[in-house]
Amino acid sequence: MAEKNWLEGSMLPIAVRALACLTSAVAPSRAYADSFIPLNQLGDFAPNLVWEAVIGGVVVCAFLAAIALWIHSALRRSNRSQLRRNAFISSAMNNLNQGVVMTDAQRRVIFCNDRYLEIYGLARSDLWAGMTGYDILGLRRKRGVLGVTDDEFYEKAASSNGLITELPDGRAILVKYFVLPNGGSVATHLDVSEQRALSRQLASTKQFLETVLDNVPACVAAKNIEDGRYIFANRAYERFWGFSRDQVVGKNARELFGPKSADSIETTDRAALLAPEGQYRNEFEVEVKQARRMVESIRIVVRNESNKPQFLLIVFEDITDRQSLSMELESTKKFLELVVDNIPVALIVEQVKDGRYLLANRSAETILNRRREEATGLTAADIFNAKEAKLIIARDEAAIKKRGMITEEHPISTKDGLRLFLTRRATVLNDSGEPQYLIKTHEDVTNRRQIESRMAHMAYHDGLTDLPNRAAFLQALTQMIEACEGTDEEFAVLCVDLDGLKEVNDVFGHALGDKLLIEVAQRLQDTARGGLVARLSGDEFGLIIDGKQPDAGLALAQRLGEALAPEFQIDGRAVRAGITTGMSVFPHNGPDGASLLANAGAALFRAKQKSRGTISLYQPEMDQQIRDRRVLHQDLSKAIKNGELSLAFQPQGVARNSVAESEIIGFEALARWQHPVRGQVSPAEFIPIAEESGLIVEMGEWILREVCREAASWPKPMQVAVNLSPAQFMHGDVVGLVHSILIETGLSPGRLELEITEGVLIEDFDRGLALLRRLKALGVRISMDDFGSGYSSLSYLQAFPFDKIKIDRAFIMNLGRNPQSAAIVRAVIDLGHGLEMSIIAEGVETIDQLAFLAKEGCDGVQGYLLGKPMPIAKYADLVGRGPTMELALKTG
Repeated sequence: MAEKNWLEGSMLPIAVRALACLTSAVAPSRAYADSFIPLNQLGDFAPNLVWEAVIGGVVVCAFLAAIALWIHSALRRSNRSQLRRNAFISSAMNNLNQGVVMTDAQRRVIFCNDRYLEIYGLARSDLWAGMTGYDILGLRRKRGVLGVTDDEFYEKAASSNGLITELPDGRAILVKYFVLPNGGSVATHLDVSEQRALSRQLASTKQFLETVLDNVPACVAAKNIEDGRYIFANRAYERFWGFSRDQVVGKNARELFGPKSADSIETTDRAALLAPEGQYRNEFEVEVKQARRMVESIRIVVRNESNKPQFLLIVFEDITDRQSLSMELESTKKFLELVVDNIPVALIVEQVKDGRYLLANRSAETILNRRREEATGLTAADIFNAKEAKLIIARDEAAIKKRGMITEEHPISTKDGLRLFLTRRATVLNDSGEPQYLIKTHEDVTNRRQIESRMAHMAYHDGLTDLPNRAAFLQALTQMIEACEGTDEEFAVLCVDLDGLKEVNDVFGHALGDKLLIEVAQRLQDTARGGLVARLSGDEFGLIIDGKQPDAGLALAQRLGEALAPEFQIDGRAVRAGITTGMSVFPHNGPDGASLLANAGAALFRAKQKSRGTISLYQPEMDQQIRDRRVLHQDLSKAIKNGELSLAFQPQGVARNSVAESEIIGFEALARWQHPVRGQVSPAEFIPIAEESGLIVEMGEWILREVCREAASWPKPMQVAVNLSPAQFMHGDVVGLVHSILIETGLSPGRLELEITEGVLIEDFDRGLALLRRLKALGVRISMDDFGSGYSSLSYLQAFPFDKIKIDRAFIMNLGRNPQSAAIVRAVIDLGHGLEMSIIAEGVETIDQLAFLAKEGCDGVQGYLLGKPMPIAKYADLVGRGPTMELALKTG
């Protein structure tokens, strides 16, 4: 059908031309025909005319016949030519790789090639004449190779992207529909299954590559070389710069980064393009979020098929932390090398396989007897003599065989002579568990062993006198008991207390006191005649004497007293010292060393209570006294915790001629203890126990806090004085305690007066002086209590500006009895006023004493004459809480 249509179309112009020729040929004949004469009229003409007419007719007929033949021949040639053209066009169209369907303006199918039929599984017999485009679409829909409506088909096929038709066998056909100017149309049908598969594969490959690049920890990007604009960036790149890839793609460095970073990037890009190998590595600095970061970059030039540079692939990594870590590692390496090189222990590393030294520090040069650089690469046989090398190699092999640590001490010859070294050998295994290195350290322990020997001696000997100490004494007691057990033998334990050592230290200083102790120790040893003498504490010595007891012990104690009676000449000074002795006897006074020593101490305590310089033998009743003292100590500890202590306040007044004239200006706070069983316990009894046991620190804190709280509540801002124990200065932060209590209670610092004895400065002069200065800086007043009872009071007045001096009661009670007391009191008053310190006298009990002190210009007085220590409620009027109370002479 298509060939027929093509043929008809080509014959039309030929027929027109043939008709025109025929008309032109017949036209002259008609002209002649108009003048043609009928036969009945031939007679009127000449014969020549007839023949001419006949001949003319023949010519005309011949001409017409020729024309007819020419027309027929031309038609045949034209038909053959058209057939050839149609066959060529049909062959060409049928051999296209895509199906083609053409319709005329009435949508009638005028051409359909074989590829179209093949694509959709149709035969040419399925087509009919006059078939329209809708018919052929319906035919396809029936065959199941079209899944859209006609309108959808034409709408989508006419779009720029065309219509993709999915066939049941999985093929994909791209249909494009074009409308011709004459109203007809052409539709092309191209099998794009392979292209779509390749497209999907390409998309999958692209997605895979992007996924891979997105998960690469390094930053990856690519840019066009022509315009420098980015075409790709992975996630690491996004994280580093803080941009999304959508922000990056299509822009250049200048549009994305700061000037400095852009300059660095562009400079690196140019260097990469000029690199002969097409790659360029470098490190440069960029600014990221206002912070400088160092990156390591590699840029690769990617060329197209014409070998011309087209893309620049960029891979870089932030090495700021790595560079910092590298520098730190290098610094650490140098540091470790420096440490290893300077440790006082010789360090040598040996290779197991050949015994060669790989490393030696500077300290090892003493062992090697050469510079460490010279020892590297040598073996023990190369360095030491044959005998030493054999011994060293044997020890090395033993350590390697053990695969652990071997430690030993042995002497080594050095340039300083024979020294004792502690050698440690440790085997280092490789990954296969085989010995690879042997690390050897050699530590010179000669001095240490000598020190340890001395320390072992010191552990059982007194450092000052070199006598055995308490531990050695107890050990000797144990040995004596073991030797005497099961026999009738006896021995005595003597505790000897050196009298007067404290006074010597106070007057002449501790250095001279130490020399006195050395001299005393020597005399004790000489007198004991080979018996054991030990120093038990600061001024206490212990002795063991065998023989008939207690006679032998008492005789030795007597001889000791006589030996120490003569003066000691120390640094040109004559110093005297005496002893007080307590004694216990084995087995009567204790079954073990601790009991014997404790009982001898109890006897010494009783001797001190009696009189200095006496000798006391242990008696069983002493245990009860000691137990009572211990119980009282325990009860005091509970009393402090349970609030059994209370405060009494004794008035302090201005020194006037009478009590009435002596205005009360303050109080001294004193501790009182009401025992639940014993009743009122004297301060003279429990204060020493608190001092000896250390309870005075806890008790002193309670007293200070309660006094400040009470004084802060008085309507009248009167002074209040509190005693501080030397123990409070030696233990804890007394300055911090006073400060915190003042803040806690709200008491004005100027109303608080802290009374101290010279014992605060005797124990540790510099520390005590520093603490007093810090206390005074708080604003409190500092008073020296019991002035004149010690030995160094004058020197302390020179060192520290006390606010007040308190004259000891021992001088006041003797006023009027001996002139020396009056002279001393008068001198103290003058001394205090000369130093601009106020003076207060304690223990004032008579009108005469008050009058004397007023006459001599004493500033203040305290004693039973003004008032006994009583609860503050008894003095309520004086502090502004009650009616005025008439003060009278108190007795008893």
